[in-house]
Amino acid sequence: MFDWDDLRIFLAVARARRVAPAARALGVDATTIGRRLQRLEQALGTDLFEMAAGERALTERGQVLLRHAESVESAALAAMEDVTGQQRRLSGQVRLSVAEGFGTWLLAPGIADFHAHHPGIRIDLITASGFLNPSKREADMAVMLARPQRGRLSVKRLGDYRLHLYAAPAYLERAGRPDSPSALRDHTLVGYVPEFIFSPELDYLDEVEAGLEANLRSTSINMQHRMVAEGAGIGVLPDFIAGHDPSLERLMGERIEITRSFWLVTHGDLRQLARIAAVATWLQERVQTLKPIDGPAPAR
Repeated sequence: MFDWDDLRIFLAVARARRVAPAARALGVDATTIGRRLQRLEQALGTDLFEMAAGERALTERGQVLLRHAESVESAALAAMEDVTGQQRRLSGQVRLSVAEGFGTWLLAPGIADFHAHHPGIRIDLITASGFLNPSKREADMAVMLARPQRGRLSVKRLGDYRLHLYAAPAYLERAGRPDSPSALRDHTLVGYVPEFIFSPELDYLDEVEAGLEANLRSTSINMQHRMVAEGAGIGVLPDFIAGHDPSLERLMGERIEITRSFWLVTHGDLRQLARIAAVATWLQERVQTLKPIDGPAPAR
């Protein structure tokens, strides 16, 4: 039988993925963390972690233990609440993988309010190119652009968003205003780098007009927004970014409109955890702030 308190050590390292931050969170030294983990692995007769890219990744057996350890933690917190009659404050770490635009324009404006309501929950917002995979426990949750088809996952559709063509007045004065999708072939287009499009749902230009290619390209939607705003060219941008920018005009708004969806993906073992539920509720509230936008200037 292992020491129950070693599960607390295990959980901290599993969530932080490194010993040093886990030690700081628990208020113990790293040597103690290492010794306790070694003791737990010896008691269970299996390796719980393996090193990957400088982090401690859970092995297959480690993932099994994590599921049970989090159940033990939830039960212990619930017991304290029942015995003391005091509602427990939600705590713990949540690693959330999101697209850069979603994180910048939807989550960042609401993060202060979430933290005020749940100061004990530590959120890691990961906006690297490509989504981390909750089924492999690379992330606890992810907001994706397409519904995953496999894996032990809980999937929920958060809502839709729309995209339109946008350009700065300075560009339109210089290059003229296109009046049809085919006319875009004579304009400078801003878009993604094709070989770095991590989701087919980001391939907008071909949906506007088959064969269109961007002249100015970036893997960052925020950089694309700035290039368009500075008059570099015409780009397909989400309304929740460009629709609030008074320096941009929407083009062919009634003829060209692209709709995409946000999907909340959570590892199946985590969906019942209180902190996960709290973040899921917050994400739903943030997506509900997306409303149809007529645009900063009349569509022409």
